[in-house]
Amino acid sequence: MHGWLIIDKPLGPGSTEIVSAVKRALRAGGYGKMKVGHGGTLDPLASGVLPVALGEATKLAGRMLDSDKAYAFTLRFGAQTDTLDLEGAVIATAETRPTLAEIEGVLSRFTGPIAQVPPAYSALKVDGKRAYALARAGEEVVLATRDVTVHSLALLAEPDGDPAALDEVTLACTVSKGTYIRSLARDIALALGTVGHVVMLRRTKAGPFGLESAISLDMLADLGHVRRLEQALLPLTAGLDDIPALPVTPDQARALREGRRLVGTAATPGLHLAIDRAVPVALVECDGVEVWVVRGFNLPVSKEET
Repeated sequence: MHGWLIIDKPLGPGSTEIVSAVKRALRAGGYGKMKVGHGGTLDPLASGVLPVALGEATKLAGRMLDSDKAYAFTLRFGAQTDTLDLEGAVIATAETRPTLAEIEGVLSRFTGPIAQVPPAYSALKVDGKRAYALARAGEEVVLATRDVTVHSLALLAEPDGDPAALDEVTLACTVSKGTYIRSLARDIALALGTVGHVVMLRRTKAGPFGLESAISLDMLADLGHVRRLEQALLPLTAGLDDIPALPVTPDQARALREGRRLVGTAATPGLHLAIDRAVPVALVECDGVEVWVVRGFNLPVSKEET
C-alpha cells in the first residue's frame, strides 16, 4: 500500500479529518499501520481533490504541496466578510454590481504573475502564531504581500441573471502554490468597484490528480470494510508524471539505496526517477556526469536483486 488515494473532500471536514478517515478505512480492512499524509490543505468550506499519500508516497507530499492547483469558485458581489468566505461576518458592503463585460475585461489583470495579500484568516504564521488564531482573538493581522502566479482565469459558465448587473459569477482558475482564491476573489471585486466574497470553492485538480480519479468518503469506507482499497489506490509514481524515468540495473539500484553515487550513467541533467524493473528506487539528480539520491524509497526489491 504505497501510493495515493484521491479523495473528493466534501464540505465540512478539514484535511486532517480526511487523513483520519483514511486511517479508519485502513484499520477496518486490516491493512496494518502505515504512514498517511495529505498533499495540500483544503478548508472545511472547500470541497474537491485532496490527494492522500500512503506509505512511501508520503515522501512526495512536499512536492504535491508545491504543485499547481486548479479551482472553480463562485464570487458573490455586494458584501465582504472578514474571512472572505461564507463563514465570516460582513465587514463591508457595496451597492455596485458589475456587468458581464466588466468582469470579462478585468480578468486579464489577474492572470500571470501577481502580488496578493493573504487572508487574515489563514494558516500563515505571524510571530510564531497562526494568523487565523490571532484574527479570531480580535487582534489586527497584517500579512505581507506575496508573489504568486495565476496561470489561467476565465468564466466557468455563462452567469445567470441580468448581464448588466450580476450578483455573482463562477470562475475557473489554475494557480501556483501559495495562491489564495479568497484573496483573488476579494481583489477581483475591488477592481470592479465593489466588494465580494467566495460562496463556493471546489478544487478540481492538485498536481497531476483530478476529480476523475477521486472517490467519496462513503466509497472510501466501503472499500475499507471489504478490504478493496487497492482498487482506488494509484501508484506512487502517479505523483511523478512530470519526472522522466531513469532505468537502472539491480547493481545500480543497490548502490543508490546505499547512498552511493553513480558515475558514467547516460542521463540528461536534472531530476529523474530511478527505476529498477518497474520498482521506483529513488528520486535522483544528475549533472551529466554523476547521479545521486535526492529522495530514496524503501520499496520491496526483486528476488533477483537480493
